[in-house]
Formats: sequence, structure tokens, C-alpha cells
Amino acid sequence: MGCGATCWQVLVCVTFCCTFVFVNAEDPYRFFTWNVTYGDIYPLGVKQQGILINGQFPGPDIYSVTNNNLIINVYNSLPEPFLISWNGVQQRRNSYEDGVYGTTCPIPPGKNFTYILQVKDQIGSFYYYPSLAFHKAAGGFGGIRILSRPLIPVPFPEPADDFTVLIGDWYKANHTVLKAILDRGHKLPFPDGILVNGRGPNQTYFTFQPGKTYRLRISNVGLQHSLNFRIQGHKMKLVEVEGTHTLQTTYSSLDVHVGQSYSVLVTADQTAQDYYIAVSTRFTTKILTTTAILHYSNSAKKVSGPIPGGPTTEIDWSLNQARSIRTNLTASGPRPNPQGSYHYGMINLTRTIKLESSAAQVNGKQRYAVNSVSFVPADTPLKIADYFKIGGVFRVGSMPDYPTGKKMYLDTSVMGADFRAFVEIVFQNHENIVQSWHINGYSFWVVGMDGGVWTPASRKQYNLRDAVSRCTTQVYPKSWTAIYIALDNVGMWNIRTEFWARQYLGQQFYMRVYSPVESPRDEYPIPKNALLCGRAIGRRTRPL
Repeated sequence: MGCGATCWQVLVCVTFCCTFVFVNAEDPYRFFTWNVTYGDIYPLGVKQQGILINGQFPGPDIYSVTNNNLIINVYNSLPEPFLISWNGVQQRRNSYEDGVYGTTCPIPPGKNFTYILQVKDQIGSFYYYPSLAFHKAAGGFGGIRILSRPLIPVPFPEPADDFTVLIGDWYKANHTVLKAILDRGHKLPFPDGILVNGRGPNQTYFTFQPGKTYRLRISNVGLQHSLNFRIQGHKMKLVEVEGTHTLQTTYSSLDVHVGQSYSVLVTADQTAQDYYIAVSTRFTTKILTTTAILHYSNSAKKVSGPIPGGPTTEIDWSLNQARSIRTNLTASGPRPNPQGSYHYGMINLTRTIKLESSAAQVNGKQRYAVNSVSFVPADTPLKIADYFKIGGVFRVGSMPDYPTGKKMYLDTSVMGADFRAFVEIVFQNHENIVQSWHINGYSFWVVGMDGGVWTPASRKQYNLRDAVSRCTTQVYPKSWTAIYIALDNVGMWNIRTEFWARQYLGQQFYMRVYSPVESPRDEYPIPKNALLCGRAIGRRTRPL
């Protein structure tokens, strides 16, 4: 007998109830059922094959509150495997649910998988995206917002409304065409345009009531380029960056590097009419620009005048803005205690890691690497192989702590790290492009960035008091960025460039944060409903 909708609901309910034996029963649950399909989209006026979630492009927003449990049942109606990852959601003690191939088996075509996430001790603005193949170039992404619990003070009045703003560069070509270009060992051409919430120029509207203040959660979900965001005639007050309440600095425009998320407050304090929202590429010879519309509810006039200009290739402008973004030390985060109560600058470092990116040809094809190692996926997700102690899938230590100067080579690169270590990571960029780096499972303090080559003397200019804590940071051309990170989250965590073609062609690796105790206090056991693939086929997770 087939299993109908009611049967599936009972099965999902039993699965998550059995799985969450370690979760506080007082933390609420939120349920989502998503059907992932292909569908026709026309974001730049040309028919394309897009990835839709419940028929939507972009996908639906996820609304949640600190410590909520999110039960997301994903049906894969594509003809190929599919995974969703949750950019910025830390998956505390639970990297199995991270949704990248190094941790999670893909959802087979025609099958479903229920993600069981908890947004433990988090607030802020994030997004989800498809992590396999080159699916991200087809859509399948959407916003994530994690609100503070009702009794936790927020350092600004509640806005009149709260909007997700997904910006990103975009190609008219289908994702399969782009993937084929990369698979043949070539570089992608320059993008064709920029989208705002999945639409082209002047197709996205945000309606404001005069005199009221609104929150915009801006995420760069694109494939490659840094973007500058600005609103004609209006200022933006920055209030939050990837889960950290910031000093409330006012900007006329904001650089949002690929993979990053920002929250700003905008007040409708101008003459009642429509205004341009402009988004343009940064640090490119050819400047792409698109527009959306800020519409006053009592508008008496359509948008007019020139589109507001923004910075183009100026590095120092962007660097100075980045340095001005700092943590609000007196504001509460996800807990009532002030964000400044954790004195990261007073903790002794236990390890320094220096990561250099590089580009080269390997076997006649374009590849990208970190410390000379270009990542190749194994036949089994690394976290699954680690749990079942399957040998030969990866080797801890295959990613060195420092650049080796070796010729680029291919490997399934994994760096070992100790639970509760406090680590300094330096990203060194010798190229002429702006890079953007993300670490899954964590937030980190961006303590310094500057031009040239990092040396130990560079530590003298670190911000050891109120550096912003975030999960994605930029590295400017011929420059370095240094971060501090407390390795308090056991698991297998992806460290990658957010330049998506480079990520696909090897510029990533995994950090295995390990605790020898093997206690659920440090890490949850494998989910009972975990999909098993590769060399783990035929094994059992845990009995229901």
C-alpha cells in the first residue's frame, strides 16, 4: 500500500520527536514543507530554467525566533540529486544537517528528506541556497530571519515592517550551460545583469508609509561580484550584520560582498514620491547596475532623475567602510547579556592558520586552491564517513596550516582542529580581485584587514575590543584579512570562497573540529532519518 500525505506526516512527526531527545522541550517548533521543482523564469526578459520552491522564485522566507526548532521537509522533484544549505545558521553540535556534500547525503530525485535544525543562540539575517552542482545559478535560495525572543531587548524600536532584499549577479544562460563551461575547464563570462528579489530593473517594489521606519535585510546571494546598495535621497542606518547588533552608523551606500548579509533601517522622511533603489557591481571594469523602487504609499510622482551613482573601483573607500562596522558592545544578542561581555581580545591564541588562495591549470583544466590544495569531493560525505569510521575517504591533515609553495594538486582536503581551541586565521590574497570567505558552523571576529602581506607585526593594528562578529568576510586585492574564532562547535565544517565558480572548482576545504569525549553534550549523534550514500549504503543510523 502506498504512503499518503497523512502517513508521511505521521512518519515525519515520529522521526523528529525521536531525534530531538537532546533539545529543550520548551523550544517551539516551526514546520515547513517544500517541493523543489524546475520551472520557467524570465528575470532578465529571457526564458530560463529556474529552481522553484513551492512554485516560488526566490523561495519562501523562513521566519523564526532564537532557539526555534525548524522542521523542513524537502521533496526533491528535480531529475537529479539536490541539497539545501543554510548560510549562517550554525547547526550547533549538528553538522549532519548542514546541507553541503561534505556533511549530508544528497536527496535523490523523487525522494524527500526532513531537515531538523535548531537556531540555537542566534539572531539575525541569513539565507539558504542549493549547494550541489551549479544549482545556485538557477535559484532555490531565500531569506532566513531569526528574531530575538520577546523578553530580550533589541537596540532599536520595532520597525513598521521588515523586508528581505536578495541581490546578486545573474546569467541569462541556464545553470547547466554554466556548469558545462566549468566542467570543460574554462572560466565563466561576465554576468548579464543583477537581480533584486529575483527580478530585473524596476520590477521589485517596496512600499513605505510616510514618516515610518523599515528594516531591510540585504543579502548578496549572487555568484561572484561585490555589490553596492543605495537608495535615492535616503540614508541607511546599519543595525545588524549576520547575527551581530552593530554600532548604528549611517551610510549613504553600502558594499555587500558576495555571501554577506546586512540589516539597515530606512525612514520614509522625504517628499512623497517613488525613489530608485540602485544596486551596482564593485571593482569591475564594466559596471552592471539595476534598480528597484521604494514607493511611498501616498506617492504623487514616479521615479525621476538620474539613477544615484555609487562607488565603482575604489578599494580604500570600501576598506574604510568595512573598518567602520563594529559590534555594539552594550546591546544584547540572542541572550540578555551584552554582546561585549565576551572579551575575545583577552584570550590566548592556541594556533595560527594562514590560508592563501591560488588559480592554476591542473591536467589542462582551470582549478582553484587553498594552500595549493584543490578540493575534490569524495564518494561519501566526510561527516558520514567519520561517524561510521569508514577508512580511505579522507585524511585529517591533508589541508596544511600554512602555504607550502607547492604546485597545485587535487585532494579531499580536511584540516584537523581541537574542540575549544581559540584560533587565528589569516586570509592572504595575492590576486587583483576582491575575495569573500565563509566558514560554516561559526561566527568569527574580523580583527584586522589591510593591504600587503600579513606578518606577525600586523597584529599591532588588530581591533581587540569591538570587531564585528560574522560568518563571511571580504579580503581586498593584494591584501589580508585576519579573524579570531573560538572552536566551540564540534563537527565537520566547510570553509570556502563565496566566488561560486571557484568554490565549484576546488577553492574550499573542511575543518574537522573534534572532541575525543564523543558525548551528546559536545555533539548530537547522527540523525535517525539521515540519508546514507556512497560507502555508507547498507549501514544503519540509530533505531527509531
